[in-house]
Amino acid sequence: MKESKRNILFLVLGAFFIANAIIAEFIGVKIFSFEKTIGISPLDWNIFGNILSLNLTAGVLLWPVVFIMTDIINEYFGHNGVRLFSYIAAGLVAYAFAAVYFAIKLTPSDFWVIKKTSLGDVNMQSAFNAIFGQGLWIIIGSLVAFLIGQIVDVWVFHYVKQRTGEKYLWLRSTGSTLVSQLIDSFVVLFIAFYIGSGWDLKLVLGIGVVNYLYKFVAAIVLTPLLYIVHSVIDKYLGKELAHKMMEEAAKQ
Repeated sequence: MKESKRNILFLVLGAFFIANAIIAEFIGVKIFSFEKTIGISPLDWNIFGNILSLNLTAGVLLWPVVFIMTDIINEYFGHNGVRLFSYIAAGLVAYAFAAVYFAIKLTPSDFWVIKKTSLGDVNMQSAFNAIFGQGLWIIIGSLVAFLIGQIVDVWVFHYVKQRTGEKYLWLRSTGSTLVSQLIDSFVVLFIAFYIGSGWDLKLVLGIGVVNYLYKFVAAIVLTPLLYIVHSVIDKYLGKELAHKMMEEAAKQ
C-alpha cells in the first residue's frame, strides 16, 4: 500500500509538472497587459531608458506553478525526481514543437483557409502559423532557460534545507523559486531576442526586470498554496511515510 501511494503521488506530481510546462510554452505566444486586465492604467516605468509596462507573456501565469511543483517533487523525491521530470518535460516540449512545425507545413483544405466572423474574414492558415509557429531562437531560449532554472532551483532548495532541516518550508521553496526565476527570466530573453533577434541589450534587460517583478510577487503570493499542497500530500501518505520519503530525498 505504501509503495502504491508513493508511485501514484510520483505519477500525479510528474504529470501535473510536465503538463504545466508544455502549456506554458504554447500559451506564451500571447502578450497581455496585466494592468488593463485588472482595470488600472499602464504604469509606464522607465527601466534602462525604456518606458515599459506590465506587458507579459501568458506563460508567466503558469511558470510559478511549475517551480512550486519542482519544490514539492524535490521535497518528497529529491533531485533525482526533479531531474527526471525536467528532462522528460524538455524532451516533450521539443517533440510538441516538432509536431506543430510538421502541422504548419501541411497543405490546408480550401474550405478551412478563410473563416467568416463578425469581425471580418480570418485567414486560418496565417493565424495558425502566427500563433503556433514560434521562432527557433525562442524555442531554444525557453528550453535552455527551463533546464538551467530547474538545476538552480534544486541546488538552492537543498542548500537551504541542509542548513535549516525540516523547518522553514517557505524559505527553501520560495527562496529557490525566486533565485531560479531570476535566472530563467533573463536567460530566455537573452537567447531568444538579444542573440536571436538582435534586440538592444537595455531593452532585453528592461523587459527581464518587468517579467521578474511579476514572478517575484507571484512566488510570494503562491507561498500559502505550497503549504496547502504539502498538507494534502502528508495526509494522503500518512505522517510516517511522508517523513520517511522526505528523509530519503534529503540524503540524495
